[in-house]
Amino acid sequence: MTSEMSGKSPSVDQTIASVEASFRRQMAIALDSFWHSAIRNRILTFAFALVAVILATAYGTVMLNHWNAPFYNALEQRNLPAFLQELRNFAAIAGALLVLNVVQAWLNQMTALHMREGLTRDVIDQWLKGRRAFRLSMTSPLGVNPDQRLHEDARKLAEMTTSLSIGLFNATILLVSFIGVLWGLSSDIVFKLGEWSFRIPGYMVWGAILYALAASLLSRLVGHKLSNLNAERYAREADLRFSLMRANENLEAIAVARGEETESRHIHQTLDSVLGSIRHLALALTNLTWVTAGFGWLAIIVPILIASPAYFSGTITFGGLMMAAAAFTQVYSALRWYVDNFGQIADWRAALLRVTVFRAALAAMDNEALDAPRIQIGASKDGTLSLKGIVIGPRIPGEGNPGAFRLVERDVDIVPGEHVMVNGDQGVNRKLFFNALAGLWPFGTGKILLPATADILYVPQIGYLPEGRLRSLLAYPVASTNFADADIKAALEKVGLQHLGTRLDERARWERLLDKDEQMALAFANILLRKPRWIVMHDVLEGLEPETEARLAALLGEMTGTTLLYIGRSAAFAKATDARLVHLERVTDLAS
Repeated sequence: MTSEMSGKSPSVDQTIASVEASFRRQMAIALDSFWHSAIRNRILTFAFALVAVILATAYGTVMLNHWNAPFYNALEQRNLPAFLQELRNFAAIAGALLVLNVVQAWLNQMTALHMREGLTRDVIDQWLKGRRAFRLSMTSPLGVNPDQRLHEDARKLAEMTTSLSIGLFNATILLVSFIGVLWGLSSDIVFKLGEWSFRIPGYMVWGAILYALAASLLSRLVGHKLSNLNAERYAREADLRFSLMRANENLEAIAVARGEETESRHIHQTLDSVLGSIRHLALALTNLTWVTAGFGWLAIIVPILIASPAYFSGTITFGGLMMAAAAFTQVYSALRWYVDNFGQIADWRAALLRVTVFRAALAAMDNEALDAPRIQIGASKDGTLSLKGIVIGPRIPGEGNPGAFRLVERDVDIVPGEHVMVNGDQGVNRKLFFNALAGLWPFGTGKILLPATADILYVPQIGYLPEGRLRSLLAYPVASTNFADADIKAALEKVGLQHLGTRLDERARWERLLDKDEQMALAFANILLRKPRWIVMHDVLEGLEPETEARLAALLGEMTGTTLLYIGRSAAFAKATDARLVHLERVTDLAS
């Protein structure tokens, strides 16, 4: 029974498999992204302008094709006045086409630019919506190194979509414009074989179609693996990028452990995977070049060969021959657009697959495991924080499940202004309890009732220090303009970082410049500035120097009007705040 028939929501893995298997589903996701883009109307404006320019260019190209006959006839007849007149006509037509080409080039670039803007902003917004990014990183390999899909794949998809769409439309317009010309030139040609004569209406059109069809079929046969090979290459490139970023983010730890050789060996192994993928792709592209280049060189002589019977029979003049050959070339070029762009189309489909699978997986996070028991999170009516029958674990707990844990007190109510410390048995993962309170870990049972979320500040053991000015870091995630310099410096002084008061506008990688104690002191300065009514902390005093631990614990003790929920073991916190103790225990028998 399918998930739709049973009423259950599909899992992320099922969604990914569905999108990977359906090109129609991929296109639907891409069109949905475009239609809901904030710059949709801007893109459509440029698209309509492009259509107008392409139509005008096609008309000019037809005019230029008609110019062939009188020009080459003037040459054949050695008619100098007519020759000079045709040169003037050429200058007018070519000049107009040049202007149209320049305008089209600019419109191409602007359309690609706005396509990339719309797509990239949409995927980033989907990624950072409703904590999807974190949940995806915990449940799917897609969330391990999403930067490749957010940056490179989105760029390639936007630029190639623009390029291929314009190319396809331009080829279609040229085909429609010149197929009538070529049909008219070859419809009255009579072939003679001895005493037998016959006529093939529009035989040059059929010749162009057969020639392009042969090239297309052969290209399809030779290059059918390109799409998968490109997708594989992008995946391996993403792995390499992630390995390099991970090493760069942990240079100090690697240097201390003298692990440079091991890291180098690991990165080289990842690079070998990239190079292997490129080798397979290069071989496939080389084989495809035999087809595309071979048919390309033949295209120089094939139009003349096909039109030559009419010329030698006297049905058309030399100028008519050149006009027919030029029209054949235009028709064939339009028909073989797919041949010339087979590699790019395969590349485009690979980028489309990676971006749409990623976007679909993010959207599926909202429905992940809705059919399974989950911790219910809601708002409390009386402004308290209530924990009702909470059981938390790496999977839904059952009898004797050693991975689950719960509160010894079962039901706990924390009133405004109260200070509470939660610790637990050996092996209990207190971080999962913190994540459950923050809405990041849904796996388990029970109910969490929270006061207004705007009043709660969650402080993890390892915080995030964004790159940028120090004042922005201290205010994160709110704007630094909300706080006066005097208040910022006062907060820094209280946490023992008064020496940073003169560096508020300095930009740096602060997570590398500051040690663990200084980073946690910055987190406390952020608390002092924002003055939240509720604070939930996870082992923030763990592993600090005694002096830093005592100073920060004392600051927490002074927050008499703030509700504190400290998850962890800290004698300094218990002493400074006289906190009520709550305990976590491992689940051995849910019936007890």
